[in-house]
Amino acid sequence: MKSTSAPMLSRLTPREQLRAGRMPRRLTQLVAGLVLYGFTMALMVRARLGNDPWDVFHQGLSVRIGLSFGTVVILVGVVVLLLWIPLREMPGLGTVLNTVLIGAAADLALHLISTPAAMSGRITYATLGILGNGVATAMYIGAQLGPGPRDGLMTSLHRRSGLPIGLVRTGLEVTVVIVGLILGGVFGVATLAYAVLIGPLVQVLLPRFIVDLDPVRVARRSTPRDPDPYGPWLWNGRQFSQGWH
Repeated sequence: MKSTSAPMLSRLTPREQLRAGRMPRRLTQLVAGLVLYGFTMALMVRARLGNDPWDVFHQGLSVRIGLSFGTVVILVGVVVLLLWIPLREMPGLGTVLNTVLIGAAADLALHLISTPAAMSGRITYATLGILGNGVATAMYIGAQLGPGPRDGLMTSLHRRSGLPIGLVRTGLEVTVVIVGLILGGVFGVATLAYAVLIGPLVQVLLPRFIVDLDPVRVARRSTPRDPDPYGPWLWNGRQFSQGWH
């Protein structure tokens, strides 16, 4: 009889991620989720009602150094990955694709769409951006092929410092928002709406996108691992999941 229990994320090494089965489905979902994430980021940028916290920073940096928004997203992702080295965090295939595809998709979308003239259109863009971002986040996390650069930075800092994951996330977000504002990024009502809504959205959507893996291939080896970095804050109703890339 088929189990009716909720699907759960597995804590896997990069090699185990690739050996866990159902790769065509997982790769398709991963790539689709990352492309959708980039497009929804662009919708929020074009809405001009406030970006998500990290994109306040990305946009401000883009303005200052004269590179495209998507290029800055990619470069910041690479820098964040370098910070993984002293934290001994291991990237997966999804981490690498995350670093490249989201920024490329965002630049393409920014080339194709412009800011609506009417406020109703801008509100629609911001709303679709937040909702679509929640779907995209659930898709790429549910593929179970490795966290995004900023996800991994947060969870590794949590494990290394012993600080609560919520405190680590808040500290990072406040920092990038402040720096982004100084650089010229856009902070507004959509930024606040994103902060409030993205966690519950992913909490609801993620179970629908987690790909069930081969239980034999993901069985625990003899070497103990760190606790699942996602579980306590994705599944506990008192805590919100992240919506980072």
